[in-house]
Amino acid sequence: MNRRDIDAELERVTADFHRLLDSATGAELGMPTNGTKWTNKQLLFHMLFGFILVRVLLPLVKSFGRLPPALSRTFAAILNAGTRPFHVVNYLSALPGGTVLGSRAMGRLMDSTIERLRRRLARESERTLGLEMHFPVGWDPYFKDVMTVADVYHYPTQHYDHHRRQLTTRRALDI
Repeated sequence: MNRRDIDAELERVTADFHRLLDSATGAELGMPTNGTKWTNKQLLFHMLFGFILVRVLLPLVKSFGRLPPALSRTFAAILNAGTRPFHVVNYLSALPGGTVLGSRAMGRLMDSTIERLRRRLARESERTLGLEMHFPVGWDPYFKDVMTVADVYHYPTQHYDHHRRQLTTRRALDI
């Protein structure tokens, strides 16, 4: 996916996230989701967290991308060995965020996170977008064995769209 397409996807997700938050009632936010143990609000926080995670992943990919591939392969293998504990932590991390943060705060955090990603993406060179590293494929269905910086920018929109289908609010079901 190219820079322009990634940027458009980030813009699309921002608008969609706000539509979901603005249209959901308190009761809907507290309802269970389809296929997860989270409520709609907790899942929305998890979807937001995918974008926050990318801000942490980008420097990591850029660093490993300048090193021999064997190093990131070893790093990914170590992380893959911890897949089961990762999934527990991943689940538990959405509980407080999806409980404590209100819809307005989540919307503001999504706006600032995506705006920072978009500004960073605009400054990336083509060379940097092509840097790559190995990823722990057991951690997420959208992690590929080898991902470029461009792939990492695209990842949270894939993650978002995947989980959006699990929301059970009226707006989410109106697609």
